[in-house]
Amino acid sequence: MRDHYDVIVAGGAAAGLSAALILGRSRRSVLVVDAGEPRNAPAEGAHNYLGREGAPPTELYRIGRDEVAAYGVEVVAGRIVATSTIDGDGPDPVGFSVTLDSGAVVTARRLVVASGAVDVLPEVPGLAEQWGRGVVHCPFCHGWEVRDQRIGVLVTTPNGAHHALMFRALSDDVTAFVTDPALVDDTALAGLTARGIRIVTGPVARVLSSGDVLRGVELGSGDVVELDALAAASTVEARVGFLSGLGLVAEDQLMGDVRFGSALQVDAVGQTSVRGVYAAGNVASPMATVIASAAAGTQAGAAVHGDLVQADLAAALAGAGTGAGAGAGAGAGRDSA
Repeated sequence: MRDHYDVIVAGGAAAGLSAALILGRSRRSVLVVDAGEPRNAPAEGAHNYLGREGAPPTELYRIGRDEVAAYGVEVVAGRIVATSTIDGDGPDPVGFSVTLDSGAVVTARRLVVASGAVDVLPEVPGLAEQWGRGVVHCPFCHGWEVRDQRIGVLVTTPNGAHHALMFRALSDDVTAFVTDPALVDDTALAGLTARGIRIVTGPVARVLSSGDVLRGVELGSGDVVELDALAAASTVEARVGFLSGLGLVAEDQLMGDVRFGSALQVDAVGQTSVRGVYAAGNVASPMATVIASAAAGTQAGAAVHGDLVQADLAAALAGAGTGAGAGAGAGAGRDSA
């Protein structure tokens, strides 16, 4: 690990590795700092990823690390604990200092934040232990795997009725567990009934498992409803604490009036409100699938390279203007730092 890079990427999952890949292929010096905690780690497979459908997340990211390494990208295991701005070089005013949990301090011309998000789960005993297996959240990511099974849907927000309808498209045997009657109005109730979804109102006391296999749920009444799968919505919180030194914070994400998480705000190419800092993946888009996160990482990486191209041009022009020669910026690229 050197002291300075063109780009430091925070996070080594789909978004971060995709950004690193396009930057490496553009001959930029890149360091990826990966804490090894991808959001989809509990899942058996990553789905809707064309060409790699169903690949285990760990395998997908192992392949990705090998691919970026072929272009000179360095990947280090660790966590970024602090970031700050520094004076850039010459005409480029942008620069950053990054502190790792190992104590190492590294600088870069640009940052790509692909640190992902954390799923905050409903507080139901036994639910967390089944997360990513018997307890699922996304009908697109996990629906095919639970098709035609006995599916329960834990309704903990006003959007829970729609969640139940999504899973109803996958099975004729769906039960909506409405934890609070105020969450579902008469129109939503009528829609659930019209689609043949059973409605159980009242608290869910715990999720029941036999070994690693989900068995059902126990209601507050003590009754047990047997299930093969349980769908539950999480609150998706962006991992951004290490960006406080830059003044970057995650903003609440709303669906209607319902808060479902937090995320960094970015423009169409992933640029944040801080010049030189880009973000991609679930840290900026909580509902993005793996392939969407990879696409966002590619887009952000391309934008970073374009940004650096302009900075290199400014340096070359400034050098030519002071008599340093038009070739002053010709070395920009992998060793330009």
